[in-house]
Amino acid sequence: MNPAARTQAAIDLVDAILAAARTGGAAGDQVAKRFFAERRYAGSKDRRAIRQLTYDAVRRFGERPADGRAAIVALADSDAALAETFDGSTYGPAPIAADETRAAATLAPAWLEDAMRGSGLDDRELAALLDRAPLDLRVNRLRSTREDALSELGGEPAEDMPDAIRLPADTPVDRSDLLRDGRAEVQDIGSQIVSLAVGAQPGGFAIDLCAGGGGKTLAIAAQMAGEGRILASDTDRGRLSRLGPRAARAGVTIAETRLLDPGKEAAMLDDVAGQADWVMIDAPCSGTGTWRRNPEARWRLTPDRLERLVATQSRLLDVAVGLTASGGTITYVVCSLLDAEGAGQVDAFLSRHAGWRALPLALPRGRVHGSGMRLTPASDGTDGFFVARLGAG
Repeated sequence: MNPAARTQAAIDLVDAILAAARTGGAAGDQVAKRFFAERRYAGSKDRRAIRQLTYDAVRRFGERPADGRAAIVALADSDAALAETFDGSTYGPAPIAADETRAAATLAPAWLEDAMRGSGLDDRELAALLDRAPLDLRVNRLRSTREDALSELGGEPAEDMPDAIRLPADTPVDRSDLLRDGRAEVQDIGSQIVSLAVGAQPGGFAIDLCAGGGGKTLAIAAQMAGEGRILASDTDRGRLSRLGPRAARAGVTIAETRLLDPGKEAAMLDDVAGQADWVMIDAPCSGTGTWRRNPEARWRLTPDRLERLVATQSRLLDVAVGLTASGGTITYVVCSLLDAEGAGQVDAFLSRHAGWRALPLALPRGRVHGSGMRLTPASDGTDGFFVARLGAG
């Protein structure tokens, strides 16, 4: 592909990501995978250049652009080489008109930026949310050691996390035997850290209430050394179905899955009510802490959607109370930096449940924030998280 054709392809890919954001479709990385699968004529260098230009645009424009061309034209205003590719050639974009629509560079929609600043994030913290994320692995201690993984893949060990390895963002691990045979999982170090907050031990019973694809379920299983029971539940059949194969590769035999109906979680978990030593709620959230990986998430979030997410989180916390055994704990996690979903959510829970209190956390990274702890890209080199551990009595 020539440079002009690459530019047009980037415009088309931004349009596809915009369409998915408007309709609640697939995440940007999944959209990109499908996009390139339908264009097998694009070589590896072409795909890399198109992807880079696309994500430069997605990161630059926090307000949803009118279309892909408005985003790429705005980039071209400060990039003469890019502007030259708007040449009107057969596979290239039409020349740029002086008065055509251009996207405006912003961190996020104004209402959302205000909410982020109101949650205690300054310019440094906000800017870091759009840096490019590294690639982190969690070595599966049931199957391997970090030393073996380092010798096979290289990378840098995290000094404060015994199972974590950090690799450059472009490291091609998809075909690595290390991942294929379950000796390691791709998992952000922040996600590994908040999993530690559960404090699971061998022989107990854990419920992962919002298990998704099971990343934290597998991390909890490693904490339990493969002894005890984990019930991994979710309302998303597609995501939950991925846990079985992942657990088999990882040698995890103590995890079982249960598909739940939204709004009926308590009734469908009635048989385990009051039995869990640890309940993990990795709650559905805005994903504001993951913009480094999913910058188009800023285009999906609206005040109404945030309100619905907050209501779901509140309901799941109340469900967890009924699942927890005497002396058990609830670990509440969101990959969000908005207080409405984090510190404020926990404060509201404690006001509803007088017999419960926030327990102290001793995590290798993060700072106290409200009744929990917060991790951020700028301060901790991780995705953004809020985590709190709650106990009765």
